[in-house]
Amino acid sequence: TDYGSSLTVSLPAALQPHQPFQIIVRYTTADGPAIWWLDPELTYGNAKPFVFTQGHSVCNRSFFPCFDTPAVKCTYSATVKAPAGIQVLMSATQSTFLEEEGVYQFYMEYPVPAYLVALVAGDLIHADIGPRSRVWAEPCLLPTAISKLSGIVERWLTAAESLYGPYIWGRYDIVFLPPSFPIVAMENPCLTFIISSILESDEFLIIDVIHEVAHSWFGNAVTNATWEEMWLSEGLATYAQRRITTETYGAAFTCLETAFRLDALHRQMKLLGEDNPVSKLQVKLEPGVNPSNLMNLFTYEKGYCFVYYLSQLCGDPRHFDSFLRAYIEKYKFTSVVAQDLLDSFLNFFPELKEQCVESKAGLEFERWLNATGPPLAEPDLSQGSSLTRPVETLFKLWTTEPLDSVAAASSVDLTKWRTFQTVLFLDRLLDGSPLPHEVIKKLSECYSSQLDSMNAEIRIRWLQIVVRNDYYPDLYKVRRFLENQMSRMYTIPLYEDLCTGTLKSFALEIFYQTQNQLHPNLRKTIQQILSQGLNPLPAIDTTAVTTDTPAMVLEDKVSEATNGAISLRDVNVSA
Repeated sequence: TDYGSSLTVSLPAALQPHQPFQIIVRYTTADGPAIWWLDPELTYGNAKPFVFTQGHSVCNRSFFPCFDTPAVKCTYSATVKAPAGIQVLMSATQSTFLEEEGVYQFYMEYPVPAYLVALVAGDLIHADIGPRSRVWAEPCLLPTAISKLSGIVERWLTAAESLYGPYIWGRYDIVFLPPSFPIVAMENPCLTFIISSILESDEFLIIDVIHEVAHSWFGNAVTNATWEEMWLSEGLATYAQRRITTETYGAAFTCLETAFRLDALHRQMKLLGEDNPVSKLQVKLEPGVNPSNLMNLFTYEKGYCFVYYLSQLCGDPRHFDSFLRAYIEKYKFTSVVAQDLLDSFLNFFPELKEQCVESKAGLEFERWLNATGPPLAEPDLSQGSSLTRPVETLFKLWTTEPLDSVAAASSVDLTKWRTFQTVLFLDRLLDGSPLPHEVIKKLSECYSSQLDSMNAEIRIRWLQIVVRNDYYPDLYKVRRFLENQMSRMYTIPLYEDLCTGTLKSFALEIFYQTQNQLHPNLRKTIQQILSQGLNPLPAIDTTAVTTDTPAMVLEDKVSEATNGAISLRDVNVSA
């Protein structure tokens, strides 16, 4: 299978307990889930080939022999030879380059789980953006990356250190990857990987990078020992992310972003049903299931709500910050289970232990961990009302019958709103789609031209509204958008919407025209979406077609990942 088989090494009978020994495994990797090779045309510069790895959760076993579990941590070293003009980077604390030999050497001096070993190589150049940070990107993207991040990453690191103690990894660098990167961001220590597509969406860029900064403490320093408790990394990192944004951007902005995410959580809950076992924080991982299939908004947002609840038990979030500093200091470079966190919490706050807060009726810790359904308690977001109230007001104007408030609604200038306000408004319109034809027509008249000039996070939501409402006058904008996008996050949701409704032939036409600019993995996923509900089509001999003839194979067997997973059209996990 894609996830390999175990390698068993028999040790000599004469080996004494605890006696050091060395094993050398000589191996060659084939194409595997961890390693993504890109031809030059799949990069922004179209100049040189590119490769990156993505190890989370259990893909790095296809990269190198390893104990592929977060319970095992170790240091590592690597020697990488690359052609001239190719820059190689790894998630390591030390690196050297022997130019005459074209050889890079890397060493990670702190123990990390296998999934955090990462490599990237391509046409990359860098610029310093702070005393311990630099950005790496293709030459055509570097000026944008500098303008977006210069100076502020150090501000985020300093805020995080004031909350949770010293940053232990030395450097905090960021590399922007081509749009084929299959997720938004990955917290590889010393070197955060992030998709370049997010550069145009300032507020999403801020949140996504701060989330990966938070992982430097929660996930990288202290790691969940099993994939069944991913919330220990993601829930704590999300809580820390919001503490950092509160310190640097204020409570109102943090509450707005939280409201947006909790809206998405309830959307996912409605889709899955409240009894779905994947809504537990302690998910049962069945044999043969890829842990990444269990990544969902419960991991992040239900986990966050539990951590937030613990902080509220303390009365003052600063007291909880002190606990988390002690927790990091106690467990850094190790892996933990939920009981380690909760025991430490009760020992740090003996007065709470005396009050038996872990057994409070309806809010028992055990129930938080093992009950299905929504969070048992959610945070008070009233400090964000100055930003969320205008969204609620505008949404009500557009969805209350009769539609006699168009004048008031059309006077709202969305260009003056924050991105998270606009996406929250559009997400709620999406939830209500299909809308009455008169409403979608008036919406387009009022906002379509405004939205055209906004970032991709906003535009994709408006285009999903266009598709779900079969609003043909704006369909050309869907085509134009897909012709210029190469990332999963901005293509899959639209293709799923197009194929769910009456526009599958329109989707096929666009795919025929654009498939050559898509990574093979993304191309295969879209083919699977397009193939649902169709009779299997004969395979096209791609060696016999000319460059003027689009080649596509529609497979009749939809993969398990597509058939059984939650559609991205309904759920967008962004970090």
